[in-house]
Amino acid sequence: MAKKILVTSALPYVNNVPHLGNIIGCVLSADVFVRFSRARGNETLFICGTDEHGTATETKALEEGLTPKQICDKYYKIHKDIYEWFGCSFDVFGRTSTDTHTEVTQSIFKRILDKGFITKGELEQTYCPKCDKFLADRFVEGTCPHCGYESARGDQCERCGKLLNPVELLNSRCKVCSSKPVVRKSDHLFLDLPKIGPELEKWSVQQAEQGFWTQNAVTVTKAWFKEGLKERCISRDLKWGVPIPLDGYTSKVFYVWFDAPIGYISITKHAFPDSWEEWWRGGDVKLYQFMAKDNIPFHTIIFPATMLATRDSWTMLHHIDSTEYLNYEGGKFSKSAGTGVFGDDAKSTGIPADVWRYYLISGRPEGADAYFSWKEFQDKNNNELLANLGNFINRTLTFTQKYFEGKVPKKELADKDDKLIQEVSSQIAKVIELLENVKERDALKEVMQISRLGNQYFQENAPWNLVKQDAGEEGMRRCATVINVCCNLVRTLAVVIEPFLPSTSREIFGQLNIDCSGCSIEYKMHLDLEPGHAIGEPKVLFRKLEDKEIDGFRKRFAGRKRSAEPKTEEPVKMEEFPADLRVAKVLSVDDHPDAGKLYVLQIDLGTEKRQLVAGLKAYIPRENLLDRHIIVVCNLKPAKLRGIESRGMLLAADDGNKVVLLEAPDSDPGDEVTLKGVPNTEHFRELTVDEFFRLSLVVDEEGHVVCENFRKPLKTPLEFVVAKGIGAGAKVR
Repeated sequence: MAKKILVTSALPYVNNVPHLGNIIGCVLSADVFVRFSRARGNETLFICGTDEHGTATETKALEEGLTPKQICDKYYKIHKDIYEWFGCSFDVFGRTSTDTHTEVTQSIFKRILDKGFITKGELEQTYCPKCDKFLADRFVEGTCPHCGYESARGDQCERCGKLLNPVELLNSRCKVCSSKPVVRKSDHLFLDLPKIGPELEKWSVQQAEQGFWTQNAVTVTKAWFKEGLKERCISRDLKWGVPIPLDGYTSKVFYVWFDAPIGYISITKHAFPDSWEEWWRGGDVKLYQFMAKDNIPFHTIIFPATMLATRDSWTMLHHIDSTEYLNYEGGKFSKSAGTGVFGDDAKSTGIPADVWRYYLISGRPEGADAYFSWKEFQDKNNNELLANLGNFINRTLTFTQKYFEGKVPKKELADKDDKLIQEVSSQIAKVIELLENVKERDALKEVMQISRLGNQYFQENAPWNLVKQDAGEEGMRRCATVINVCCNLVRTLAVVIEPFLPSTSREIFGQLNIDCSGCSIEYKMHLDLEPGHAIGEPKVLFRKLEDKEIDGFRKRFAGRKRSAEPKTEEPVKMEEFPADLRVAKVLSVDDHPDAGKLYVLQIDLGTEKRQLVAGLKAYIPRENLLDRHIIVVCNLKPAKLRGIESRGMLLAADDGNKVVLLEAPDSDPGDEVTLKGVPNTEHFRELTVDEFFRLSLVVDEEGHVVCENFRKPLKTPLEFVVAKGIGAGAKVR
């Protein structure tokens, strides 16, 4: 039975060019599901657009010497062109700087205000005396009080994902002039999350089960409720944004994460003024929302709370699909540094969009962060697309062209043919089930298995032998059947591959000389190609990527080297383990005198004693730290956190719900922690926090701590390092 499916992709900011991680994290993942939904006969609407308000836009405008409107116009076109090249099939790709968006946002705000879910209050806010203005979240940078990341933004730490208030940052600085801001009070408006909280939590628990939310979405949402919902500020002292229609606040605008999700509604209304309510207020509509993990709380807490608080009937979130991060070959994407492949870069390589789509979907970071690898990219193109899918289709069609005058021959099915048809039908059923549950990576694997079955069938039946004169008339009849089945299997592949590789699908249909419009993905393989149907001209679908070409791309996107940089800033060498990890005993724990979330620890490292500052106060009581044998990174650059020096960093595992220490309980203070079977670097140099986190430490199923870059566990001379009482996949911060 056909359904009504509404799909949104997180609205990208207009302050950047999207990189591969951005693309797979929302728009591409959403596009695969949308194409599948349409192929299943569902009435499907795909909404996306650019998020054009807020500090990010003002910051970028300042950097480029343009007005915010000029920045929005520039990057809207960049984003739109890139997504079109990648084959994203939006019904609408809109913007949040329209009059319609202002009208819808203000209308929803007034409704919430009337229903009593808006409160007023004062906020301590960062103010730059040198710039003579209040600084919005993203105009402030500093050290994260939770994980020590030195370039955290004022709204959220990019490293640990914690939402922040600019006042919480340590060693804060103005992004414009780099001077130290001061704290002043400013009047603001708040969404009363505690008031709507019980209703919101009941809704989220029910919806998470019914809508099979991704695990990271469930974990993050539960953590918010466990910590206790707080009133959330929805106003900002900015000029560029949706003006607040309330006396006393007209000089302010709405916080971008209040108005941005409303953009899904306003973009729909702007494009379809007469029918938008059928989708957003129509009742029997399933809403699927796609995003990266940093956007989870805005879609499972703030946006649903906003909708519930209106006391109107809205289409609410059914399924949230949130990916982990895709990073670049052991580091981060950086347009300014020339590191990593961005959307416009992918286009410039001359490699077709479908090859990029295949690589990104096949390695989609669904359960853990992943890294783009040129070697893996090459392997997937050469060994999977070319040697598997392309090989089967090309050998089938060229054989048809050569031996059957380019026409589909007659068939006389035997048991072995029926067996293949049943196997393929079973594979299609798996693909449908996986895609209905938005398991895109696994679904693509099953599609490629269909192609493998085709290659195996072709090879086992050896039609090149059946056409030989000594095979006789019977051999020719058998050959005709094999090629008929293979041609129909090529058609089947063209249908089921379409959500993943739309351009390739169109090309296959063209080579088959049939219309691809209206083709649906059904539960069985059909033999719809009539005998005598003339195929088109066979062409090679994919080309081999040579080592030299890949090496050139690797160098091109490796980033610009800075000869003036000190040695300590060189990338971490991954042949050796560069972190000086040691066991330490906690001697004392005191509160930080100037930071409510920080502890000051004195530790024993065997040969020396050190002082650490750790953001654990919200997670671990003081008494649970004393005398523990913890793991410390000893070769980090010393840092002052709110005026107190920290010489190292203790390690803990965080699953978004709780935090536990990394321990080696039976080892002695000072014992060296190494990766099993991996040599430590001969002379440890100082690492930045960023460099250490690139090592990507996670907890495995046995509670051991594993370095994903080496796939080896941490151990002391006596035992494995453990993180007790936390699930597999928890990340070490």
